[in-house]
Amino acid sequence: MATTALPTPFDQQRRTRRELPGGPGWWSFCAAASLALASFTSLGPHRVWGAVGALGYAAAAVLAARGRPAPAVGPAAVTGAVVLPLVVLLTLDRAQLEVDVVARSAVLLLTDGTPYAAHPLIPEDFTPYLPGMAAFGLPEAVAGPGPLTDPRLWMGAAFLAAFAYALPTGSRREPLLWVAACPLVALPLAVGGVDLPVVGLMCLGLAEAGRGRGGRAGLWLGLAAALKWTAWPALPVALALLAAGSAGDRRWAGLRCAFVALLTAAALVLPAAWRDPGAFHAHVIAFPLGLTDAVSSAASPLPGRLLATHVPGGRTLALLLLAVSALLVAVSLFVRPPATAPDAALRLAVGLLLAIAFLPATRFGYLVHPLVLAVWAMARPSDARSTLVRDQRKAMR
Repeated sequence: MATTALPTPFDQQRRTRRELPGGPGWWSFCAAASLALASFTSLGPHRVWGAVGALGYAAAAVLAARGRPAPAVGPAAVTGAVVLPLVVLLTLDRAQLEVDVVARSAVLLLTDGTPYAAHPLIPEDFTPYLPGMAAFGLPEAVAGPGPLTDPRLWMGAAFLAAFAYALPTGSRREPLLWVAACPLVALPLAVGGVDLPVVGLMCLGLAEAGRGRGGRAGLWLGLAAALKWTAWPALPVALALLAAGSAGDRRWAGLRCAFVALLTAAALVLPAAWRDPGAFHAHVIAFPLGLTDAVSSAASPLPGRLLATHVPGGRTLALLLLAVSALLVAVSLFVRPPATAPDAALRLAVGLLLAIAFLPATRFGYLVHPLVLAVWAMARPSDARSTLVRDQRKAMR
């Protein structure tokens, strides 16, 4: 009778971890991409980042070509693509529009009890985020403008801390450096991006769910859900991950996760919504959906946008495709729930990628969500216990 040797946890970790690209070809591609952005963008902060970042990526490519190890190449890329552009932009007092929006929302929160202006007229007046996002503008609202109170610093710090803590101890440095240097992440770290803390908390919530800690997972996911709507799909994925466990305590962990997440999000969102329901609806619901006179500038030539713009009835078709995609992901969670946290992250990344593709109003910057989730899943080995159980079931068949 043939026997099946079950892999050890070390074998599982070696098999499930994947190498991130880091050779001279990768850094040369990053340099070319940032230089192209600097050449074609009409946004001043993006142009600064592209020009300075191209030099940093070129330096990393040279170091990699000379055979320098990753611990030396990664810091060079981060220095050139994040630190130097950030210093230049802080010195020039230039930032992406989102930074000013977050700063203004914090001032409104302190003065009016809600981060939303009562009578927004132009796109710059709107705050299309949930109330928790205003927290990153509180240092500037309290202490005044300055390099150390700039909201992008606090948003970037929150992302890096959450992403690092979501990784296993002892294997954080290389993935953290790589993801920080990746152009889709380095750009918002330097110019300001509200999506980074959201996806960082999503990774942290899935990491805790993978460990069976429903309360902690619910806390982090609830905080993410209070920042932006894009975090809400992470909750059903985390619940499916917790429900996949065979032990009764893991099923109860799912209930704890849902309760804590909803309670946390409600505590941070509902006070502002009750304070001025009309303003909340206009900023958070009507404006992102294109139901106001002011039209959002968040538009990129992705399938949903192209359908809505160039095809008769295309908006309805795009929304239908979006609904079908969401249904398929939901069915997959029910039929084959993720067994490990990396599996859950990849499932969530696919769902968000489909949503970004088919939303009528979207932009390339939203791709940071599936990118970071996929990198985190690749960098983090699957939970050895869950993987071992899955392989035992296969061996018994």
